[in-house]
Amino acid sequence: MNRRTALQQLAALAVLASPAATVLAADSAGGASFRTLPTPVPTEVQGKVEVIEFFSYGCPHCHDFEPLLERWVKALPADVNFVRVPITFNRPDWTAYAKLYVTLEALGEVNRQHAAVFAALHEDRVPLHDEAVLLEWVAKRGIDKVKFNEAWKSFGVQSRLSRLAQIAASYRVNGVPLMAVNGRYLASASTAGGYDNLLKTVDQLIVRSRG
Repeated sequence: MNRRTALQQLAALAVLASPAATVLAADSAGGASFRTLPTPVPTEVQGKVEVIEFFSYGCPHCHDFEPLLERWVKALPADVNFVRVPITFNRPDWTAYAKLYVTLEALGEVNRQHAAVFAALHEDRVPLHDEAVLLEWVAKRGIDKVKFNEAWKSFGVQSRLSRLAQIAASYRVNGVPLMAVNGRYLASASTAGGYDNLLKTVDQLIVRSRG
């Protein structure tokens, strides 16, 4: 491998390692950084402030962020609608993980299984992109394999995946974890200065969105 090729590969990895670094320009809100979209993206629930986390089960940064995010989500006020949108970047394994999330969502299992999926992938190294391995894993987690497989192959799951891909395209997501607030603002750990500051930034943007 020549030096130029190596540098190109390192640059590509840096885009993923530094979430949305190439698309987020600095704006200021109490010392935190975010980006204001030139054209707002429509939100799905009227009368509430929408907060989206763009993520992938395959992303190590999303794994690291999840415990903080989970505690934060539990304390959200009633006027905030929190949504997770799995990202694929056209990678076969991440596409399988996105489908896994949507299938769990369809079965009402996200809250019970979300952290377990991250742990299986990043701590136990279970290859959940392998469908046979995945079916055995969900059975061990107390999910009926037949019902899971039916949902996995259903038109509803495919339609939901297509809709989430449209949402991601609207925000031009090119790195995760990335958070969007009310269709107007984007923030990441790299622009806010860490995961704690990212959540503080989102809190500020929620207040701004109410105004």
